[in-house]
Amino acid sequence: MSRILYGVSGEGSGHSSRATEMTRYLLSCGHEVKLVSYDRGYRNLSAEFDVIEIEGLHIVSINNRVRPLKTLWHNLRRGAKAWRRLRALSLQVDTFQPDYVVTDFEPTTAWLAWWRRLPLISLDNQHRMRYMKFRSPSRLMLSRWLTVMLIRLMVPSPSAALATTYYYGERKNERIFLFPPILRREVQACQPSFGDHHLVYVTSHFDALLDVLKAFPEHQFLVYGCNREGVDGNLSFRAFSTDGFLRDLESCQSVLATAGFTLISEAIYLGKPYFAMPMVGQFEQQLNAICLEELGFGVNAGSADQDALACFFAELPTLRACVASYATEHRKPGQRDANFAIKDKLASLLSDKPASRNASAC
Repeated sequence: MSRILYGVSGEGSGHSSRATEMTRYLLSCGHEVKLVSYDRGYRNLSAEFDVIEIEGLHIVSINNRVRPLKTLWHNLRRGAKAWRRLRALSLQVDTFQPDYVVTDFEPTTAWLAWWRRLPLISLDNQHRMRYMKFRSPSRLMLSRWLTVMLIRLMVPSPSAALATTYYYGERKNERIFLFPPILRREVQACQPSFGDHHLVYVTSHFDALLDVLKAFPEHQFLVYGCNREGVDGNLSFRAFSTDGFLRDLESCQSVLATAGFTLISEAIYLGKPYFAMPMVGQFEQQLNAICLEELGFGVNAGSADQDALACFFAELPTLRACVASYATEHRKPGQRDANFAIKDKLASLLSDKPASRNASAC
C-alpha cells in the first residue's frame, strides 16, 4: 500500500465533496492518506480525515462578476501567513514521505510533487480544459487561453490526469482519462421527486438576482447562500445545511444557480433542469453553462433578467424530458457505485511501482 499526499482546493465545496469520496475509497483499500486544504475545503474534510491546513487562493466576486483587483489584493495580503504554513507543510511532508501526490486543483502540493520528483496525479474537472478538445465562442477565446495558462501555472504537467466531465470531447494526449462526475454517496442514494419549489444557490454578493425572482410570485424559491434566514414574499432564505440542501435539491422543480461543476453534475444526475448563471470573468463556469445548454439539460443565462427566467420556466417541460434521459441512463436500478470507473483507474495507477515524474510539459 502507498502513502498519498492529497491536495484539495478549498474554494467552494465541489473539490472537497469529490475528495471525500475518493479518500474514503483510498483508505478502504489500505492506503495511508494525508490531505492538504484550506478554508471551506479544510472545514469540510477535517471532521473526518487527517488534514493539514494551508493558505490558498480565493476568488472575490460581486454580483456574480469576478473582481480581479480585489482578488489580487485579498490574496497578496495573506502572503506572510501563507509562507509560514508552507514551511510547516514541507516539514510534515518530510516526515510523511509520500509515494504519490494527488491534487484536486491545489497548487501547493502539486508543485511540491514537482520539486521532490514524486509521481503526480491530477483528479479534477479543470484538466478537461487543458487536455480535452471542445468548442467555445470566439468572444471567449482570450479567457479560454488565460484559463489554460492558469491551469498550467497551478499544476505542473501530471503523470496522469483523471478529469471528470458530463460533456465528452476528443482527448489531446494519452495521459488524460475522462470519467463521469464524481458523486457523493448521499446524492446516489437520493430518490428525486418534483415539489412546488425551485432551488436557488447564489453568493452573498449576488443580490441583483433576488429582485428578479420576486417578479415571479407564482413560483416559490428556496434560497441558499445569502447568509440570512426568513421569508420575503416568494423567497424563503435558508441557512446552509448539507443535508437540508440535498433534500431541497432532491425535491425541487429546477435549480437556479451559478455554473459550478459539482452542483450542475448533481442536478442533472437527479433529473433537474438547470438555469445556469456563469460568473462573469470565470471561463470554466462559462464553459459549464455552454455544455449544459448544448446537451439540452438547462439554460445558459448570460443575463439573469426577467425575460431569460420567463423563457426558462416556459421550457421546463422540454428541459425536464431531456435531462430525464441522462438521469435514467445513470440511475439504473441495482447499479454499482457510480464512481466505480474513476476509482478503478486510480487504484490501477497507485498499484504501479512509484517512480519519478517524467511527463513532458504540456
